Amino acid sequence: MTVTPADTGSSRRVSASIVVAAPERVIFAILTDPRQHPRIDGSGTVRGVIEGPAELDRGATFGVRMRMFGVGYRISNRVVEFEPDRLIAWRHFAGHRWRYQLDPVGEESTRVTETFDYSRLGPVATAIVRLWGFPEKNRRGIAATLPRLRDAAEADATS
Repeated sequence: MTVTPADTGSSRRVSASIVVAAPERVIFAILTDPRQHPRIDGSGTVRGVIEGPAELDRGATFGVRMRMFGVGYRISNRVVEFEPDRLIAWRHFAGHRWRYQLDPVGEESTRVTETFDYSRLGPVATAIVRLWGFPEKNRRGIAATLPRLRDAAEADATS
């Protein structure tokens, strides 16, 4: 198993990829079900879904219970990119995005690329993101999330 850093072409994106022995539809079903996000979260910040549809689509909103720096809070997200079985991204209130891109590799495997994208933030928000160490924290979170997503999708594909 290898989680590979991905070149995003921007210093304001953190990205990595993993190959999963499952078809895109199985992986996408996990990503589009917000109630499964705590199952795959490797950052340790996602505590549970508080509101939202059972299946995400473009424009859908969902709320998540989070915990960071010892403080619990709630955050709302909106799906801003969506291509069935290929791409989903949601944005937080500040404008940064979490993005998952799925690319087939052979007949039953998929390369999953997860990206934390803060390239749309203004200079003050970008400075705060960097000051609080989010690029490196999210790099570690992505490196832990991708294997959890792989394990969940491979288990779902065989059940």
